[in-house]
Amino acid sequence: MIYRRFGKTDLQMPVVTCGAMRFQHGWKDVPLAEIPADKQANLEACVRRALELGINHVETARGYGSSERQLGRILPTLPRDKIIVQTKVAPAENADEFVKQFRDSLERLSLDHVDMLALHGVNDRQVLERSVRPGGCLAAARRLQREGKCRFVGFSTHGPTDVILDAVRTDVEGGFDYVNLHWYFIYPVNWPAIAEAARRDMGVLIISPNDKGGKLYEPPDRLCELTAPMPPMAFNDLFCLSRPQVHTISIGVARPKDFDLHVQAAERLAEAEDLMRPIFKRLAAALADAVPEPLRDPLTAGLPNWEETPGGVNIPIILWLRNLAVAYGMVEYGKMRYNLLGSGGHWFPGNRADKLDEIDLAPALKGHPLADRVPALLREAHELLGAEPVKRLSQSES
Repeated sequence: MIYRRFGKTDLQMPVVTCGAMRFQHGWKDVPLAEIPADKQANLEACVRRALELGINHVETARGYGSSERQLGRILPTLPRDKIIVQTKVAPAENADEFVKQFRDSLERLSLDHVDMLALHGVNDRQVLERSVRPGGCLAAARRLQREGKCRFVGFSTHGPTDVILDAVRTDVEGGFDYVNLHWYFIYPVNWPAIAEAARRDMGVLIISPNDKGGKLYEPPDRLCELTAPMPPMAFNDLFCLSRPQVHTISIGVARPKDFDLHVQAAERLAEAEDLMRPIFKRLAAALADAVPEPLRDPLTAGLPNWEETPGGVNIPIILWLRNLAVAYGMVEYGKMRYNLLGSGGHWFPGNRADKLDEIDLAPALKGHPLADRVPALLREAHELLGAEPVKRLSQSES
């Protein structure tokens, strides 16, 4: 396993880490007595396989259903100075509630401290404000650090780049030590936040590269053709890890063997540039063939965001998902993400394009070079990707 210095924490972080979001019993927290023995055995087998591979970092969260509680059965049996444990707790309106939730996490994990505590879901300015205001959750986390309950304090985010940049740049309580964020070959828009984090010597952890990064565990044939001879997951791993500013990627595995492909990809990091060069060319050509030039990068094309758009329609995200579907065959990924719009809250904000007959987009698009084309493209995207709205995984009842 390759290790990288995790910014100013000075932790030696494996470039592939063990994300504990998908191998737990379920998204509903239940007592240990209600967790089937085979589900617990699978979780413990995943953790032990990670350690065999040199993956000594485990990342979970207070909101991951039974994950913390189940990890609490195995983590105390491992050499504490040989593992790096991170949990995440959502910032609360009242910092005392945040502290209460964190102490509950420690109890579930059966640990007296975690190495990394992240403020979970700093996705918009309201959550950022409750985190960094005087007496807020960042100040509370630093108090916990001084008590010895956590070694380092960071934040995780699904938010827009401008919010992430403001969080990275905060000097409140000395700022954050690290950041967990999204950044992939299909979604490179957050690079400015990574670059700023690197300038501040913060640790950088990429979250959900397999799921949010393209549903790469079930890649479409077209995408597989474009990334050959590498599977799309391996290509995405190399894309992320080929930048020294990125220290690790969190792999949410469902079973022990799920680590293998990622470890194999990491072992080829020295070859990354040569391996990726022809793939980048094919991906660019496929996008150029399927999408006219003005539409190829809707996330940075100056389109109005959902808050500025009638009906809250998330125009940039919808057109981005359309591009992935028509250029790379990523229809199922597009459906998964598109149909979360309207129910994703601040984790995936804005609405679908299913009510265009009831709203007038013209004022929001006035002066934009694509103004005349956007409504038709949104309708096309809805026809291609629309289905019944879905819920976030953490909203599941099982």
